Amino acid sequence: MVSSKDVKELRDRTGAGMMDCKKALEECGGNIDKAVEHLRKTGAAKAEKRAGRTASEGVIGHYLHHNGKIAVLVELNCETDFVARNEEFVQVARYLAEHIAAAAPIAVDKDSIPAEKVEQERRIFVEQVKQSGKPANMIEKIVDGKIEAFYKDVALLHQAWVREPKKTVGDLVKELSAKTGENIQVRRFVRYQLGEA
Repeated sequence: MVSSKDVKELRDRTGAGMMDCKKALEECGGNIDKAVEHLRKTGAAKAEKRAGRTASEGVIGHYLHHNGKIAVLVELNCETDFVARNEEFVQVARYLAEHIAAAAPIAVDKDSIPAEKVEQERRIFVEQVKQSGKPANMIEKIVDGKIEAFYKDVALLHQAWVREPKKTVGDLVKELSAKTGENIQVRRFVRYQLGEA
């Protein structure tokens, strides 16, 4: 039997609905940590289903560094004005702007990185691997791994979140989508740094 205290604790930790929390606890034998993991997995699956829905509401998150030399604007979209006004939604937009200021991504996700930039990096990695003396049959596999690491460095949704490096920025957005029940998307951002071209 699952206690209402455990259901409340799980709800406080995840933001999921009461019935979802109760069901998760029942399926996980009352283990709260396992139930959190279960809800994250099912929430992510539900978020994937919502991805096709139109997200035309939202907010512009912003950040201005204390010295006035870095500024960021980021557009975070959702489906309804109700969610756009939600304090947690607005807070995530602020977190995104802060992260972009610190991590300096060049694109929202790996698919929006210009192809010529990826090819340029690939050529550099091929030369580096050749010069390191690795066998020719291993070069392509090593370069593919370096390209994946490159995406994690420069694509916003693939970067480790600066506030909680064990999760990616994409995980942060998926968790918000799971909590709100809406399709949440980072549409675009701009990062200004004094003196940069």
